[in-house]
Amino acid sequence: MAMLAGVNIPDSQRIEIALTAVSGIGRATSKKIISDVGINLNTRVKDLEEEELARIRSAIDRSQIRIEGDLKREVQLNIRRLSDVGSYRGLRHKNGLPANGQRTKTNARTRKGKKKTIANKKKLTH
Repeated sequence: MAMLAGVNIPDSQRIEIALTAVSGIGRATSKKIISDVGINLNTRVKDLEEEELARIRSAIDRSQIRIEGDLKREVQLNIRRLSDVGSYRGLRHKNGLPANGQRTKTNARTRKGKKKTIANKKKLTH
């Protein structure tokens, strides 16, 4: 397996798709990096020479994009700043709820976690 930015890149995938395994690199950035280096988009990672991988590494270093650890650190600092300021979004992050206005009555299971069942209340009979 090839290593780029501390991440193992899948061998059997096309280089355009495989670069997206690195956090912070999407399809558009991947295409841009590969075209700058001058490699065919359809080349599989296992078919790349070591010299081509080195060119890709240097192209990623030259570009001013944040990837992997730097990106994750920046996102965490932004969330911490929102929480410290006491903004609404910061409170939502702190409470583990959606921060951008989504409904929470029926959805938001990804943020809220597994459903917690509450015991039934006795119904009032009139």
